[in-house]
Amino acid sequence: MSDLDSLTGILLSSFAVAVSGALMPGPVLTVTISESARRGFWAGPLIILGHGLLEAALVVLLLLGFSSFLQSPRVIGIIGVAGGIALFFFAFSMFKGLKGLSLDLSHGEGKGANPVMAGVLTSLANPYWTIWWATIGLGYLFISIKFGLLGVAVFFIGHISADLAWYGAIAFFVSRGKSYISDAVYRGVIFCCALILMAFGGYFGFTGARHLF
Repeated sequence: MSDLDSLTGILLSSFAVAVSGALMPGPVLTVTISESARRGFWAGPLIILGHGLLEAALVVLLLLGFSSFLQSPRVIGIIGVAGGIALFFFAFSMFKGLKGLSLDLSHGEGKGANPVMAGVLTSLANPYWTIWWATIGLGYLFISIKFGLLGVAVFFIGHISADLAWYGAIAFFVSRGKSYISDAVYRGVIFCCALILMAFGGYFGFTGARHLF
C-alpha cells in the first residue's frame, strides 16, 4: 500500500514536503526574523496565522477549479509585480524605522507591520508560492480528496503544522536572543532583512514583468 493511501501517510508526507519548502529562505522568513526581534515570540505564530488563512482560501479556490486560472502567465505576472511593490513597501517601512529602533519593547512594541497581515502579504507577494499550490499543492489535494473533506483537512493540517513548527522555532530563538545582542546589532539585523526584502521585491517584480510582457 502506498504511503499516500492512508490519512496518516497524507499527514506525514504533507508535513515533510512543507518542511522542505519552509526551509528555503524567503520573504516570510525575513519578516518572521524582523518581527520576532521587534515583538517577541508570538509574532512568529501570528505571521503563520496570516499565512495559513491565505492558504486556506487558496485551497478552497483550487477545489472550486481555479487551478488553470492561477497558472496563467498573466496572473503570475500580476502577482509578481504587485508582490514586488508590496515587498519594497515593507523594506521601506523597515528602513524608515531604523533610527529610533530599540530592543526595549516598552518603546518599540506595536510598531511595524501587523504580524497577521504581514503573513498574508509576504505569502501573496511570492509568485512561486502560487505556482507551488497550483501544481504540487493541487496534486496533494487530488490525492487527499478521495477521503473527502476529512482528507483535505488532514493534508492542510500536516502542511500548516510544518510552517508553524519551523517559523515558530525561528521566532523562539530570535526572541530569546534579544538579551544577548545590542541595539546596534539589532539595527544591523533589521537593515539586512530590509535589504533582503528589497532583493526579493526586485526579483519578483522583474519575474512578474517578464510574464506580463
